[in-house]
Amino acid sequence: MERQEKPYIHWLCQSLGAGNRSFLRALVGLGPAREIFDLAVSGKLADKLAGRFQEKAALLSERSKGFDVQGEYEHLTRRGIHLVAQGEAAYPKRLAAIPDQPCVLYYAGALPPEEKQAVALIGARDCSEYGRYMAGQFGAALARAGVQVISGMARGIDSIGQERALKEGGYSMGVLGCGVDVCYPRENRALYEALLADGGVCSEYPPGVGPRALLFPPRNRIISGLADAVLVIEAREKSGTLITVDMALEQGREVYALPGRATDPLSSGCNRLIRQGAGLVSTPGELLEELLCRGEGTGTKAGMNTEAGVQTALVFLEGSAGELLSVLDFNPLPVQEIQRRYEEKYGKSMGPSQLFKELLDLCADGFAGQIGGSYFVRILKS
Repeated sequence: MERQEKPYIHWLCQSLGAGNRSFLRALVGLGPAREIFDLAVSGKLADKLAGRFQEKAALLSERSKGFDVQGEYEHLTRRGIHLVAQGEAAYPKRLAAIPDQPCVLYYAGALPPEEKQAVALIGARDCSEYGRYMAGQFGAALARAGVQVISGMARGIDSIGQERALKEGGYSMGVLGCGVDVCYPRENRALYEALLADGGVCSEYPPGVGPRALLFPPRNRIISGLADAVLVIEAREKSGTLITVDMALEQGREVYALPGRATDPLSSGCNRLIRQGAGLVSTPGELLEELLCRGEGTGTKAGMNTEAGVQTALVFLEGSAGELLSVLDFNPLPVQEIQRRYEEKYGKSMGPSQLFKELLDLCADGFAGQIGGSYFVRILKS
């Protein structure tokens, strides 16, 4: 692709906005973007298209009058936003091999290095304490092993895994359901800035496009498409996370899931995936072993640090603190239920004041969390 084509590709994407994938593909089939621009400005574009696209072509022609193609593209690059299109050498090879690959990818920061393995780490937004801990453990271990973490920068599992990967010095790519100049959700501003500095963010939507519900399902194919495998940490029976899994399977990606308790709604999606044939991984080490075995067969294990520390273990305390910790759950429990479990398990009682003091001590030491005053939850420490 000639370099002078890019400003016209940006014109086309910016003028169409989001949600016009089929129209964009029809236009791309007409030839180079510069020729499409000339047709639009001359008002002859509608004559080149089938009936259902003629009205959109007329609207595009109207929007193109007076459009500063070069100026808009220069403004884009000055903001540190780049554009890569199908057919370019820089277009991600993994993405080029999937069905329905995006015509254009906008990105800020850096694209994922092709020579390193990549895992899409995804899961529930409203995750449990257990899910938070495991997302962090997997994100950190993958980064230490030199495996890239791809995710959607959503709150919950996605952002936790990406944050830990970056803290360990690894690379992570956030695939957005909005323009790359839009931080969504806003609460993830720190993660967004960290991705720009040490990883990257990308989107098929042009800058300025805000988040809309209909834009997120299509972006999931890019999350799985940029990865060699997909790992689901937590997911409900009916979850948006499973849309990504379906797309991953269509793309020929390996899918792994973290098992959970049969009674936990946040694990029902993962448990069902495992029943349907997804790989079961309970520790980061097991996932890295799977990736290493796949890499030996495909030649894609380059850069993977197989000696990275990947141990995950519960912490055990002695005395009454350890006894009390053992009856806490990863789901919040009221004090009365904690007291009942303690008495049932150890055959002895603990007075309310001592119980509350012990629980607060566990919170202060980072082994437990207090929720709403009278509920407590166990926290796994790394």
